[in-house]
Amino acid sequence: MDNKFMQSLEIIKEKYQNLNWVLADVPGSNQQEKMFRWPGKPDEDIIIVVKGDSDELQQFHRHEYFYFNYVFSGWQNMQSLKYDRSLTLLQGDIYAGQPFAGHAAVPSGGNVLMLSVLIKPEVLFQFFLPSLSRSVDMVNFLLNPVTDSFSQEVIHFNAIDDIHIRKLMELMVMEYAQDKPDVQVMLKPLVLAFLLQISRYYKPAKKMKKHNNIAVEITHYIGGHLADASLQGIADEFGYHPNYVPSLLKKETGKSFSEILLEQRMERALILLQSTTMPIDRISAMLGYSNPSNFHKAFKAYYGKTPREYIIKL
Repeated sequence: MDNKFMQSLEIIKEKYQNLNWVLADVPGSNQQEKMFRWPGKPDEDIIIVVKGDSDELQQFHRHEYFYFNYVFSGWQNMQSLKYDRSLTLLQGDIYAGQPFAGHAAVPSGGNVLMLSVLIKPEVLFQFFLPSLSRSVDMVNFLLNPVTDSFSQEVIHFNAIDDIHIRKLMELMVMEYAQDKPDVQVMLKPLVLAFLLQISRYYKPAKKMKKHNNIAVEITHYIGGHLADASLQGIADEFGYHPNYVPSLLKKETGKSFSEILLEQRMERALILLQSTTMPIDRISAMLGYSNPSNFHKAFKAYYGKTPREYIIKL
């Protein structure tokens, strides 16, 4: 490996020891759970972390930030709460999670070198989300924690053959190792390229359906498919006849399919207007409106003001 990169690894390993790794209680949780607060300085939006093997069993924990882990070399066993899974992370694996996605590293002797990118949620929304808007799955992954603080979706795939991801990680490590005032400015375009590359691979895992509360599952499905949700699509996904879905939703929720879709589109529109600088026409397209004027009319009818009027009053 390049000498500068090796030197950067050692510098960041030392920085890791000085970060504020203090476990705090999880707000709103009924369990005795712990989470890491932002471990860096207040003016840091992005932190690059380098970790190796540990002989200690890690306590199960969550985070208040997004994390993107990359196994640079070796392997690591991981216990993830998502679907109660035990995972073995191999060289080239990307393992990333939303703020509430809990996990614990298990001592495994895999001689692992793990590179991690930690990002404040508000920075993801304001700086990175507009450029990721064409990837509906990635946008949902990033925004779901806004409406559900206990959302815990994860990303897991192998990118050992993707030289772009590996090179971007190397560049981020070497940049973060420099003690310069513009490091955060320089990191942001590298992180954006890294996230764009991940969005090419990411497809959300298919969730287990809880048939005793199927209306809730269908509602969640609609929320993840705001751009193209349809009765036929729901029927195909859940194994029902298209004509049965409307009556099921009305009976269980008191709302029609159209009402649920509109409600979720308007909630998502509000989040995007509040949290990002994304153009209104882009938001309109993301939410499944082929004509921006239809989105403007729907928004005004729902909230009593146009999207532009809403932005001006923020």
